[in-house]
Order: sequence, then structure tokens, then C-alpha cells
Amino acid sequence: MVKIIADSTCDLSPELIERYGVDILPLHIILGDQDFEDGRSITPDDIYRWSDENRSTPKTAACSQADAEEKLARYLAQGHEVVCLAISESMSSTANAMRLAAEKLGAGDRVKVIDSANLSTGMGMLVIAASLMASQGATAAQIAACVEEIKPHVRASFVVDTLTYLHRGGRCSGAAALVGGTLQLHPKIVVENGRMSPAKKYRGRMSRTILAYAKDMESDLRTAVKDRVFITHSGCKEEDIEAVRQYLESLNHFDEILITRAGGVISSHCGPGTLGVLYISGN
Repeated sequence: MVKIIADSTCDLSPELIERYGVDILPLHIILGDQDFEDGRSITPDDIYRWSDENRSTPKTAACSQADAEEKLARYLAQGHEVVCLAISESMSSTANAMRLAAEKLGAGDRVKVIDSANLSTGMGMLVIAASLMASQGATAAQIAACVEEIKPHVRASFVVDTLTYLHRGGRCSGAAALVGGTLQLHPKIVVENGRMSPAKKYRGRMSRTILAYAKDMESDLRTAVKDRVFITHSGCKEEDIEAVRQYLESLNHFDEILITRAGGVISSHCGPGTLGVLYISGN
């Protein structure tokens, strides 16, 4: 039997984690001199309060090799093979910590580590695919090969309400943050080849921006893999999330529309009010 381990940036809800039998390895969030485990000892709202009070962006850190060793050792001792999925290696050293842990345990042949080349539920969709294969009796090697084939077809993007957090984290200039707030500019950020890059800029109220962003993807959404589509947000208004859900439902295309809240690491970098629609391309 194969066990699936994913790091906490996959942003799957507790219900989905339980449904698919995934074990989560948390990354770390550092607020001043305090170290917290993502998804366990701190919430995104805690992070926002700290960031606003201190006018600073939290630091985030990969899981340690020791943390990965402890997690892997438990399943290896039970005779499992293990597939580990991690946030893009261009953003974190988590995947490498997992590999080093497997090597330290002398289990390189029983552990497959996958760089998702993505983040949030862009990675989460790969985790679900791996879990479904594991439940059907696939080997770790078979699962890893299949996930590598799916990776280029994952479509992950999001629109940002405020540029403040990106600015605090050094991801845009002070002028860009100021102009963005004054003109109500909301950039679309796309994940491609494991990296985030800005795409279209929307202007105006965020509620209108979020729906326009979703509708701009309609042709691709209509040809996407039907199994599921994610709406993942970092703390948006319920009516805005519902508007996107209703729009996706109106396409009569997806078997399942899943709504998840982004975890602490993702929220630390994008700030509140960010929303993404994530799916697997059918082309």
C-alpha cells in the first residue's frame, strides 16, 4: 500500500484530507521570534492581525529534514511505500528536505518525492490524483509517473485584493503598491513552470474583479477535466465566493466545485481578499 504525504501548502480542507487519506507535513510561519506550524498552531486571521500591527510580512520556512524523517519513518515501519508532494522547489526547499529524509532513512527506493511545480490547490489537485491512484492499488512509481504527466496541465491563478502584502514581502515596488491601492488595481497572478508571474490587471471593486477574472477563463474552463474545480481564497466576502460558485455551476461542466480557504503560508504572501480558480486543463 502507498501512503500519500503532502506539505501544508496544498490548501486542502480538513474534510478533503480525511476523504483522501492524506497526511500533512506542515511548513513554518515565523512571526517575530515565534515559530508556528502552518495549519496547526496559527490561523490566517492571526497572521493578518500580526502583520497589520507590526507593518511587516511574516517569514515562512520549509519543513525540517527531521520533521520529514519522523513522518516517513512511521509509514515505512508499517511496510508502506510513500509518495510525497511538495510546493514548487523554486519557492521552497521542502521537497529537498523530504528527499534528504528518505535518503537518511535508507528508503530512497520506497519513497518518491514530487516537486509539484505549483502551490495551493494547484498542488492539491495533484495530491488528490495521487491519493485516488493509491486507493486503486498503484505503486509509488506508477503514481509518481502519472502525476508528472498531469503537472503541465494544472492551471493555477488568482487575483489579489491588496498589493500591501506582496509589497511587504518585496514582491512589488512601493510605488506599485501605492498606485495599486489608489487606482484599485488588482493583478492576476499566474503560476507557470513553478514560478509566479503577473498577468492581466483588473481595475475597480474587488467583487466585480473576481467575477470578471473567472469569466475570462470560460473557454478554458469549458474544456477542463470535469472531475473538479477549486475556488480557493484567503478570506473573501461570502457573496463574492458564492457569485463565482454560481458562475462555475452555470457552465454545467464540473462534477464537483470545491471551495477551500488558503492556509497560513499562502495567506502570508498574498494577504486577505485573494481568490483563485484552479483546475486541470483538458487540452
